[in-house]
Amino acid sequence: MGFIKEFKEFAVKGNVMDLAVGVIIGGAFGKIVDSVVADLIMPVVAAVIGKPDFSNLYVVLKGNVPAGTALADARKVNDAVILAYGNFITVAINFFLLAFCVFLLVKGMNALKRKQEEASAAPAEPSSTDKLLMEIRDSLKK
Repeated sequence: MGFIKEFKEFAVKGNVMDLAVGVIIGGAFGKIVDSVVADLIMPVVAAVIGKPDFSNLYVVLKGNVPAGTALADARKVNDAVILAYGNFITVAINFFLLAFCVFLLVKGMNALKRKQEEASAAPAEPSSTDKLLMEIRDSLKK
């Protein structure tokens, strides 16, 4: 029973639960970033430079693949060695957007934290009762 009790204490600790919540929210945030890239950024890029389709960008390193063949069909060609870099470009864009969003979030949280620290660090103005008591104390010292 000691092992089960110990495991239960470990699993219910705040750190494990915080980690679980972080993973779940991180997964949802990743979907939001994917949507931002696919639904907001790529249409703007398409309007400026044409409809980019990064998923079919690849280079044939070995083998005979006809030009203009889709990536899925090019992979079916026997003995073809393909460097498919298009999906990497999309994932890299997603990563940089996610990193930028997290940076902005952390920057905002740090700014709020600094404001709270400044507010708590500033000495409060003593009340009129406190001022009167300080005057009485000072006069008694004299």
